[in-house]
Amino acid sequence: MTMAPQDFLPGLAEWVHGLDSVFPGKQVKPWFAEWEVGHILSLIVLGGTSILLNLRLLGVGLTDEPASELNRNLRGWTIAGVVGIVATGLLIGSANAERLYTSEAFAAKMVGLLAGIILTFSVTLPATRRDGELGPIARAAAVVGLAVFAVAIWMFAAAKLANPGLWHVIFAGALIVLFAARGLTRIVYLGGLAVLLAVQQVMTNVVYRWDDYAHLDPTNKAFAWVFTAWIIAVAIVQAVATGRGRESGPFVKAMAFAAILVWVMTAAAGRWLAFA
Repeated sequence: MTMAPQDFLPGLAEWVHGLDSVFPGKQVKPWFAEWEVGHILSLIVLGGTSILLNLRLLGVGLTDEPASELNRNLRGWTIAGVVGIVATGLLIGSANAERLYTSEAFAAKMVGLLAGIILTFSVTLPATRRDGELGPIARAAAVVGLAVFAVAIWMFAAAKLANPGLWHVIFAGALIVLFAARGLTRIVYLGGLAVLLAVQQVMTNVVYRWDDYAHLDPTNKAFAWVFTAWIIAVAIVQAVATGRGRESGPFVKAMAFAAILVWVMTAAAGRWLAFA
């Protein structure tokens, strides 16, 4: 089963085919690279502010000032990053619509973008504005955002030739937990990662030849699941162990973790469009 936009919206094929010959696609196409740079810069701005704000909810990073103060300083940049990504994405998409229409990675990116917007405006901004507190409506929206994010991950995992990009998300999750973990938890966690990495290298470079894809592919997929399980388990332990600090409680910390990863996943899916 493929999950490209053409599979969900087959009736749009003729309209999509002509998008690069009408406004704004026709005007954007000669300047595609410049608009692409704008798209990447918007992602950098959004990614940077999202990391700083959500790490603050996790209790690490810029902890010298209240989360609400950090929100006041970065809220405008966060919104500008979201607007920039959507606006430049629509423009470069109109100039490259036919290719995106057949891309499973693009479909995953769009669902991830929706999840990112939901989590940013239901968790990141309101929770930092209220120093870690979230009301019932925001919590419900956060759960919806997390569910949409799960769908995006599932779609990315099923995207042919692009799904190795999920390793970017796994590594990002590993680094976030390493940064947020403390004391003995960090030592045990780092040791577990080191063991998993060593075993994976032995399996994929010693036990199996570099071109033995029949064994390498399922082995790497299995390790992806094991890494993910280890990262999530330690993240849960850390969130529960720290409890309700002056930053936020376990629920908000979990949502902040997802709010960082969703933009990593969206960026990774976008970069892997070329391989789909």
